[in-house]
Amino acid sequence: MPPRSSRKPAARAASGTAAARALPSWNLGDLYSGLDDPAIGRDLHGVQERCEAFARAYDGKVEKLSAQALAEALAEYERLQELMGRLGSYAQLSFSVAMTDPAIAKFSQDVQEKLTTASTHVLFFTLALNKIAEKDLQQKLKNPELQHYAPYLRDVRAFRPYQLDDALEKLLMEKQVSGRAAWTRLFDETLAAMRFPIGQKHLTEAEALHLLSSRDAQARKKAALSVGDTFKGRAQQFALITNTLAKDKEIEDRWRGFPRPISSRNVSNYIEDEVVDALLEAVRSAYPRLSHRYYALKAKWFGRKKLEYWDRNAPLPFDADRSYTWNEAKTLVLDAYRNFSPTLAQVGEQFFANGWIDAGVKPGKASGAFAHPTVPSVHPYLLLNFQGKARDVMTLAHELGHGVHQALSAPHGALLADTPLTLAETASVFGEQLAFREMLTREDDPKRKKALIAAKVEDMLNTVVRQVAFCQFEILLHDARKKGELTAEQICDLWMTVQIESLGPALKLHGNYRYFWSYIPHFIHSPFYVYAYAFGDCLVNSLYAVYVRSAQNGKGAEFEKKYIAMLQAGGTLRHKELLAPFGLNAGDPGFWQQGLEVIGGFIDALEQ
Repeated sequence: MPPRSSRKPAARAASGTAAARALPSWNLGDLYSGLDDPAIGRDLHGVQERCEAFARAYDGKVEKLSAQALAEALAEYERLQELMGRLGSYAQLSFSVAMTDPAIAKFSQDVQEKLTTASTHVLFFTLALNKIAEKDLQQKLKNPELQHYAPYLRDVRAFRPYQLDDALEKLLMEKQVSGRAAWTRLFDETLAAMRFPIGQKHLTEAEALHLLSSRDAQARKKAALSVGDTFKGRAQQFALITNTLAKDKEIEDRWRGFPRPISSRNVSNYIEDEVVDALLEAVRSAYPRLSHRYYALKAKWFGRKKLEYWDRNAPLPFDADRSYTWNEAKTLVLDAYRNFSPTLAQVGEQFFANGWIDAGVKPGKASGAFAHPTVPSVHPYLLLNFQGKARDVMTLAHELGHGVHQALSAPHGALLADTPLTLAETASVFGEQLAFREMLTREDDPKRKKALIAAKVEDMLNTVVRQVAFCQFEILLHDARKKGELTAEQICDLWMTVQIESLGPALKLHGNYRYFWSYIPHFIHSPFYVYAYAFGDCLVNSLYAVYVRSAQNGKGAEFEKKYIAMLQAGGTLRHKELLAPFGLNAGDPGFWQQGLEVIGGFIDALEQ
């Protein structure tokens, strides 16, 4: 799930296959009616004027404002963020389904540049908030209207130790569109335009990667070799993008005084370095009893001592390879949500009924899946690449969890609705867990049940082990980049180091698998984002165990009430406060082991 996006496609990507056309496409009309909507021009002009007026009214005066005046300034700043979020979301969502369309690419870039220009006029505000003396701020927070914004002020001021002077902060913001954002756009457009030759076809990235879970062994092999060969051919370009962005981050981190490359992400997640370190170490130490053990078991099921890397996600030999229609997936996921909480299902149904989902695979469309919160006055949108596999059903459950979470927290407004990444994955992974249990309950065939459990283990390994390995790769990459530019082959060596360590001896990692780092968008879009997935999965495993105990003790409704309240809290509470009602504490060294034991328990069951 990438961070923010936008709404309605005025121009569409290529129509794609008939199957893709049968799946829902989103309607971004709740944002704007199309690229030529006159409201876009009016809003872009209006936001520029309002940002300039905001600067005239408050620049140089924030520290001296009364409590009431500061509350009024925050309310206007929030309205500006809402308007800019609406424009930016529409541009990003339009681009995400038509990344190879030059007109939409230009539109998205133009909107981003104008929003960046407008934002520079109000940049002073958050910088000035951090200059207010703590004692003075605490006195002002006695004002009820200002107290509403206390969580936002708390989070803004978390960056006080790393703040630069106003002129440097303004320069960094203005240069972003020609710096990091431009390199990110180059990555996105390059990936969207790439085609992977397999047989007589030239497939998109999403279609080629989908074949890695095909039942046809030769199809898996051909897809893997094509992906590796194609990315090898672009290795120099992807290495340049990676090197440039890593250096850009190193420069900014050094100026701001962050002790480690991962520290800026931890601060933005409002979580201590040591808590993240404990998570990473707990997962890495569990590799042998989790991923190493499972893939050895899977190799045994295939009658081999070792699996080729293209067989890592292969369907199991005893799996009936069940396919799901879109309606079947929708019904299963909503039923799973409803059995736990009618409230969650009621919110979730709106996404299907109102055109808030784009589900089909289309040329030029972004790969993967995400939920975009847009702005609180509208609603989130979901992007999927649904192809009917059980994993696609789980992805739907995952992204719908994000969407429901975002919808429930929206009443807090633009400054307080967003949840830190570490907790942003809670509702999504919990939704997956609900859908998995529902799928398991509906299955009568023992072999199919075994296959479902194995598939769940693979998903959990991909979410926990693989994401921690990704994070470790980023740590090695950013540390190495400090010493000089890295060649593509050096990056490949770092990639292979963490892959061999995490996946274990039962997988043969060789050949052009070395280049598979190239397509991971999180490395480019959001450095060190990936550990949030492992954080969320382990947290949800522990949380789900609390739910099971509550249900067994007749307190399921009480748990549901606490769970809904946690989602509704948005960004108003930190992880310790949110988990306390469930008796959980991520700072406890044993916390992560609880979550990892759930995965180990599934593997125990498969071994038996």
